[in-house]
Amino acid sequence: MTEPPPPTPRSGGAVAIALGILSSRLIGFVRERAYAHYLGVGPHMDVLRVAFRAPNAIQNLLGEGTLSASFIPIYSRMLEEGRKEEAGRFAGAVFGLLLAAASAFSLLGVLLAKPLVAVLAGGFVDDGRFELAVAATRIVFPMTGFLVLAAWALGVLNSHRRFFLPYFAPIVWNAAIIAAMVWAGSGQDRLLFAVCWGGLLGGLLQFLVQLPAVAREIRGFRLSFSNRMPEVKEALAAFAPVVAGRGVVQLSGYIDLFLASWLMVGAPSILPYAQTPYMLPVSLFGMSVAAAELPELSRLKKGGGTDALLARVRRSLRQMAFLNVPTCVGYLAFGYLIIGLLLRTGSFRETENWLVYLALCGYSVGLVATTSSRLLQNTFYALGEARTPARIAVWRVALSTVLAVPLMFLLDRIAVTDLVRAEGDPLRLGAVGLALGSGLAAWLELALLRRAAARSAPGALVPWRDLGRMTLLSLAAAVPAALVWWALPPLHVALQALAVVGVYALGYLLLARLTRAEELGFWLGRFGRRLRR
Repeated sequence: MTEPPPPTPRSGGAVAIALGILSSRLIGFVRERAYAHYLGVGPHMDVLRVAFRAPNAIQNLLGEGTLSASFIPIYSRMLEEGRKEEAGRFAGAVFGLLLAAASAFSLLGVLLAKPLVAVLAGGFVDDGRFELAVAATRIVFPMTGFLVLAAWALGVLNSHRRFFLPYFAPIVWNAAIIAAMVWAGSGQDRLLFAVCWGGLLGGLLQFLVQLPAVAREIRGFRLSFSNRMPEVKEALAAFAPVVAGRGVVQLSGYIDLFLASWLMVGAPSILPYAQTPYMLPVSLFGMSVAAAELPELSRLKKGGGTDALLARVRRSLRQMAFLNVPTCVGYLAFGYLIIGLLLRTGSFRETENWLVYLALCGYSVGLVATTSSRLLQNTFYALGEARTPARIAVWRVALSTVLAVPLMFLLDRIAVTDLVRAEGDPLRLGAVGLALGSGLAAWLELALLRRAAARSAPGALVPWRDLGRMTLLSLAAAVPAALVWWALPPLHVALQALAVVGVYALGYLLLARLTRAEELGFWLGRFGRRLRR
């Protein structure tokens, strides 16, 4: 049977999401640089990571990812059927249930802050970080409710094909935290609590900036705490397995944080510093495509267009890989320079630079697998099979832990200064083992999702040949960039990074142009199409 041609690409949604994410991620880098400058790698930064961990976990459980599986497909379907008033009532019921759940979690977080910190970071109990973490957690936890409601607004706007604003909105959360640090100025305790209050205010602002757009789009909204609508029951039925799957993923993050709390002071700070650049391509080139495709895949499924759905998935996987593959190669080859550009300031010195770079390498091993898995997960959600990704997430977390524990203890015997000559504290590599375990386990998740997708919808395969082609292009582009790095005179790491990464990126795009890469046009729009002519 001849494969049908894919639907006409609608790159506007993914590009709008990518632009919104890019804006918020760029200011996120400014936030991380401010963390590095004021707090560096040390006890107060450890406390801050723990204080934000549980609220962020609950936000992820109840927020964007879960709503993508349970709310957006149903709401998009109702809009497609012309049932706008009913869709508004459905959105109001989901809002009410989320409001009740988020409020309950926020209150419990404030009341149970002590046992929560003891569970999240057992290594803090016997030192001065424990009481600070408890106080910070009590301030931050109510932020959870605001961020969950902001995710609801994102789901509504995405279903109406309004993509830029909801992904741009986190910029106000980051801006509030940065402003709080600038206001605090100095003093580690003062800075710590300023960040917590800034995060709480920023969460509220992130929700409020989306409300005018939601009000313009939604019809028939009525706040309700009832689950009597059939669509609400359907959403709850899909919600439970997705929450379970997301809960497993959050458990993985908790395990990493718990294990890191028993390592040297500063170890819990290392992983989030490495996750910040790692999550940029995951968000820009993975989540942007996956989020834009979910409403469209849901509409294709409703219309019975399975062949068109699969063709769209295959095309989207290629589009994601086109930028994720060179990013992965770039992080492995030039990540030291990138971390230096982003974070080398104030309390963040050369030793910290090397350690965060090595942790970034560990995560980057699984970058392409993680981003591809996001789209395959959304494919299952569009097909109404939310349980499959949840079950597979359990296997990923199990393998991640099995790999991470021995790697952590093995690498914790090695100090950064054993590998390179660098100024700073003798930091050890235990946190790198945690990152590497996560990166390797991502490939198991992709393999299992691919196999399950082939059973549910035969033909939804990962484009391995295209991945190989993109890897060869990336390696070829890395050669002249490495030569530039070798030839440069001693310069500040930021200047080296701009020169080397610039040569690498330009080289990859030129090679893509010479080989007439179809995916170039998706990301560059009309300019990209002209380049291919």
